[in-house]
Amino acid sequence: MVLSTTFAFAVLSVSSFLCGQGFSQSTNTLQRRSIGTVCQTIKSSISGASTVYFPGGLHYDNDVYHWASSSIEDSVCSVEPGITQDVGIILQILGSTRTPFAVRGGGHSTNKGFSSTPGVQIAMYRFSNVTYNKNTGTADVGSGLIWDEVYSALEPFGVSVIGGRVTGVGVAGFTLGGGYSWKTNQFGLTVDTVQAYELVLPNGTVTSVTATSNPDLFFGLRGGFNNFGMVTKFTFKTFPQGQVWGGLITFTKGVLPQVNDATNKFATTNKDPKAAIITTYNFLLGEPGVSQLLFYDGPNPPPGIFDDFLAIPFLTKDVSTRSYLSLVQSSPSNATANTRGAFHTVSLTSYSLNMINVILNETITRGIDLSTFDSGIFISYDVEPFLPSLFSHGTASAYPPDRSRGLLPQNIYYAWTVESADQDVQNTLRASANVIRQAAIAEGQVTGNEAIYGNYALFDTPISSIYGANVPRLQAIKKQYDPTNVMGLAGGFKF
Repeated sequence: MVLSTTFAFAVLSVSSFLCGQGFSQSTNTLQRRSIGTVCQTIKSSISGASTVYFPGGLHYDNDVYHWASSSIEDSVCSVEPGITQDVGIILQILGSTRTPFAVRGGGHSTNKGFSSTPGVQIAMYRFSNVTYNKNTGTADVGSGLIWDEVYSALEPFGVSVIGGRVTGVGVAGFTLGGGYSWKTNQFGLTVDTVQAYELVLPNGTVTSVTATSNPDLFFGLRGGFNNFGMVTKFTFKTFPQGQVWGGLITFTKGVLPQVNDATNKFATTNKDPKAAIITTYNFLLGEPGVSQLLFYDGPNPPPGIFDDFLAIPFLTKDVSTRSYLSLVQSSPSNATANTRGAFHTVSLTSYSLNMINVILNETITRGIDLSTFDSGIFISYDVEPFLPSLFSHGTASAYPPDRSRGLLPQNIYYAWTVESADQDVQNTLRASANVIRQAAIAEGQVTGNEAIYGNYALFDTPISSIYGANVPRLQAIKKQYDPTNVMGLAGGFKF
């Protein structure tokens, strides 16, 4: 490509600001003007299948939108690529100008700068096809979709894939981070079911990555996020899917001891891989409560598995035999959309009654603190039991770095309203995670060095805490396929 005068100016001006002094969140006028020139270069270089948008338009607002308002940034422009060749052109322009960018799939990340940017926002909406291949038992899924759309498209064929458990979650970030599913006990993590990735490398090359065509890159993409390029399509193994049983029950403060007992009993005695729960301890409007999700992969669960939960007096109940999509959409995950938000996590190996009580106490204590001082409107702690064999269904991958035993990702989520409270909330998240970790260490179930789940991890989590001994190998793969660190211009956990 021959550089035009304006493009050359963009290369020099954007690079000069990035080199030596970094790219701050509060970009000045000249920085934005320089990035604007890059936006115009992209606009003139891509095909009619793709479009660049600027602030003030509906498409731009949709492109930069994130589920958590604290993740939304004022990008100079947004780009919606429509074909892989244009993705390659965009990456080459961004790389040569050293322009900050972000890639947005579903927009569910609460870590600011991971899929948002003050530079160029790439939104993958147009990669939205779902194609079921009956002969191979696979489904090709575009990286701009959310799981609800995938389940809906596959439902007429009587099949599904191993994906998100609650409504509104994007395919791309979820899959590239690992992916815990309602059917993980049976078939493993989402990354264990990916058969191929359509990947646009930072040099613009479009390639299909499989376990046989490129085992190193395939290994890295299985949990390694967007370190190696931009994924435009996933090929998933499919599984027969009929009706399932389950849904949401809400419980109030007065029955929490019964919920604790039922959760502990399920976590310690259930052996049926088709059965799963998420017990979410919430603090809302000054009171603790529980959002209880039940799941069985079949129209009716065997007697006894969920009886303890069903016997507890409830506030609301939406449990039935239903489609898989209906089950996923019964979750309350969109209730706190458009507020500031953050996730963090601890890895456990079991849920004792003592551990559950520690988690409930953290819910109440932190809920009172945040609602009193920091505009906290909602906090939740998700108890997610899986069978110890959950990692046995797949082979070596970036995440988890160790498959010798299963890990349970204890999710912590806070929602609040005032930006000035960000630091206090993040500090509280870290402190609460440490309390739970220390309780697990005291029980002897963990050492405290277990890998944690990247999709739940707070933004400043060291990559060694997610990838452990895999870090050197992942860094070597990164260097091979992205030697000029183009993907380092995008946020996220970087090698």
